[in-house]
Amino acid sequence: MTSYHLYAVGNALVDIEVEVTADQLTELGIEKGVMSLVELDRQKELLSELEGMKHKRTGGGSAANTITAAANLGAKCYYSCRVAGDSDGAFFAGELEAASVASNVQTSRGKGITGTCLVMVTPDADRTMNTSLGISADITPSELEADALENSQWLYIEGYLVSSPNALETALEAKRIARSKGVKVAFTFSDPAMVRYCHDGLAAVLDGGVDVLFANEEEALTFTGCKTVHEAIAHLAESAATVVVTRGPEGALVEHEGHLHVIAPYAVDAIDSNGAGDLFAGAFMYGLTHGHGADEAGSLASLASSKLVTRYGARLDAKTLRACRDQVLNG
Repeated sequence: MTSYHLYAVGNALVDIEVEVTADQLTELGIEKGVMSLVELDRQKELLSELEGMKHKRTGGGSAANTITAAANLGAKCYYSCRVAGDSDGAFFAGELEAASVASNVQTSRGKGITGTCLVMVTPDADRTMNTSLGISADITPSELEADALENSQWLYIEGYLVSSPNALETALEAKRIARSKGVKVAFTFSDPAMVRYCHDGLAAVLDGGVDVLFANEEEALTFTGCKTVHEAIAHLAESAATVVVTRGPEGALVEHEGHLHVIAPYAVDAIDSNGAGDLFAGAFMYGLTHGHGADEAGSLASLASSKLVTRYGARLDAKTLRACRDQVLNG
């Protein structure tokens, strides 16, 4: 059985990214800066309204972006998800294969429609997402590959899974298997909307603790109800051995073994923040799985995510990522 550095479970989505203004979001009745689940008809309606502004489609999904980043940096990775036997499902599977990510979707695809995500980027580089989960909403524990998970160093769970009962059950079962075999667990809140509307589900995954927790500053403050980020980190540290809080252009904070690491930002002119948190997590997890401490893993993640936000799309190519790796870890 192949051993993996990182095993992840999450939604499988194909992203369609467009540039919009904040006024357009208001006119379309869309809440800015968060992920909203929508029916496929609503997504098609929005695409019709935004016709002529479409970018190329790319593989997406929070944990999929994370594990693809880790793989492009050189980690051995496995991804469990659910796609349909349609063109988007084939496209998504091809993206994973191109990044050398092993997955259950290479051999198993269901009936239905693969999930898609309309990503709307405003001039302030903020991303707003309207997601039609499609068949991904029906992910169950049967999509988990126990042998691969048991032979991994880490399990990575995305917070978006807590939005449906089946997906939450899958996340909890993955964590149970991991804990039973001594596999460490990393978890991300994924989006402020998950914290606002699915707090109990996130708390269920955190119950019993995790080894690494990722959140951005807004998510950390909202989940804990704390007034400062430092108070929020202290609160979250009760449930996670390592707490990583990203702060956009201000860098990140990492609480690890009682020590707070301040991760410096890399100053850039950002145009698109889509996937920045996912990429940060992927680079950080690559660092941890390859013998590096929180400082070095955080610095790599900060540099990589700074490269990402200067271009459109949620993923960086292997060449760019490995240049970041060599600069920070081998320089």
